[in-house]
Amino acid sequence: MADLKKIMELNELLLEDQPEYYGEAGRVPKDVENQRYLMRSLMNVRFPKVIPKRMKELQDEVLSEIREEKGIVDVNGLESVDNDKRIVLWQGDITRLNSDAIVNAANSQMLGCFIPGHNCIDNVIHTAAGMELREECNEIMQKQGDAEPTGQAKITGAYNLPCKHVIHTVGPIVNGKLKARHEEALASCYRSCLNLAEEYKLKSIAFCCISTGVFMFPNIRAAEIAVETVRNWLDETGSEMKIIFNVFKDIDLDIYNKLLNSQS
Repeated sequence: MADLKKIMELNELLLEDQPEYYGEAGRVPKDVENQRYLMRSLMNVRFPKVIPKRMKELQDEVLSEIREEKGIVDVNGLESVDNDKRIVLWQGDITRLNSDAIVNAANSQMLGCFIPGHNCIDNVIHTAAGMELREECNEIMQKQGDAEPTGQAKITGAYNLPCKHVIHTVGPIVNGKLKARHEEALASCYRSCLNLAEEYKLKSIAFCCISTGVFMFPNIRAAEIAVETVRNWLDETGSEMKIIFNVFKDIDLDIYNKLLNSQS
């Protein structure tokens, strides 16, 4: 269990850095669960800037304790699907995986989710990695000078995550009827992530369910595109990279199970 005193000291430093939240924070009960949620919320809303030394030390200590509390999952110990040794299907929290990379379904701003405690994958990954991830993403975006296009990918460090890198990709947003351009953009997300992983000589990559959820891409069709694109890329490149399809919801586990067990 993460140390309450460390969390409270970190929260005080975060509040000194963002005094506009003092009033709201003062009403939060001083127990571990609530103070951890306050810490996450304050980290979520903090704009990218230099992190003071003591703040970084405390953040890293607390996130390390939380990481050990959740437990690290060794991807080398995960079993492949029955008919394809290159592919693993795993249900759980993607921030527990020690793969060479995990994929973040980012937005075009590429700075993570600023909604306190939001349960989107973008928020979850940035929270577990720590504030340095937003800072690095900001440096990338400042150099780029424009929003991140849909279907491309960027790679960063992973900081307090057990993986080595985070690969960020912006999936298509489906408002209304699903169209061919949405499907093409989603396939491009998977290819861009794989090409970048190959460029960096990564041995394993874990994909979340890109564009489903708040981006409203239908789950079944998203999974069909993911599996087809990944398998075609593996066949075309001859890569031996381990691919982990990470799912969180039971509905996605069922969809991927059927797809991976019905395709050769």
